[in-house]
Amino acid sequence: MDEITLSVKGLRKVIGKREIIQSLDFDLRRGEVFGFLGPNGAGKTTTIRMLVGLIRPTAGSIQVCGYDLHTQFPEAMRNLGCIVENPELYTYLSGWSNLQYFARMMEGIDDARIAEVVKLVGLSARIHDKVKTYSLGMRQRLGIAQALLGNPKVLILDEPTNGLDPSGIREMREFIRYLAEKEGLSVLVSSHLLSEIQLMCDRVAIISKGRIVRVDKVQSLLSQQERVSWRLYPMDKGYQVLSGLTDSVETRGTLLITPYIEQEIGRWNQILVAAGVTVTEISRKLPSLEDLFIELTGGQGID
Repeated sequence: MDEITLSVKGLRKVIGKREIIQSLDFDLRRGEVFGFLGPNGAGKTTTIRMLVGLIRPTAGSIQVCGYDLHTQFPEAMRNLGCIVENPELYTYLSGWSNLQYFARMMEGIDDARIAEVVKLVGLSARIHDKVKTYSLGMRQRLGIAQALLGNPKVLILDEPTNGLDPSGIREMREFIRYLAEKEGLSVLVSSHLLSEIQLMCDRVAIISKGRIVRVDKVQSLLSQQERVSWRLYPMDKGYQVLSGLTDSVETRGTLLITPYIEQEIGRWNQILVAAGVTVTEISRKLPSLEDLFIELTGGQGID
């Protein structure tokens, strides 16, 4: 897990006079799923296009398994597979013929490797059917099979669950986890479904206005924003007491919200009771990734 497979340092992109991406730094490690989130116009798509070599950075470096994407492009790309937006497939051909077509563009990819990735993505029963008969989830799996043909160490997936029904989303989430945990791939996933990122990813980077505002393990990010809700009577007296104990007290309907500080909650409760405040409920609340995203980005929408 400590092996770094993708390293991004000081990445910038300037278009005209506008700096789209401002000095991004992050790493991917072997066997992890890494979420990449950003509001509309944050620069997420631009960053992904730089990572896969579709556009060139203005400054900074991208290394894939130790190979510089700019100076050692063929070697870097041999270790990277990707699907940017929707997989491009020939719907009038079978899934097998599609993979054979893409395999011809690469060195050393034979039918045995094609059969291996077909089995890996769970398409063995339908691989000789025409792609036009595939469901959206099957097409996504075929696209991932295409990306895996060269046996990459890093897989970049842009909106892999886009358009899938709830069952398909769950299957894709479980499959991506399998690729990381059992196959040892580093998988970077962008998605607008924050609940899915929370369930799927080990770590997450949140980008806003061209800058990464946070990178951390999902659970670490959420635990730092943990809150406690208090139901008190009288509420105004409770607010006055809690405000003297912490600088952060919010009113939400009939509840007061404070930070969660494990060693302080019991003491605060005793102080409230001693001050004549009736405590009828104390509830610990772990926020969702969506709550954290809104807080860090000022409520901007996800792209």
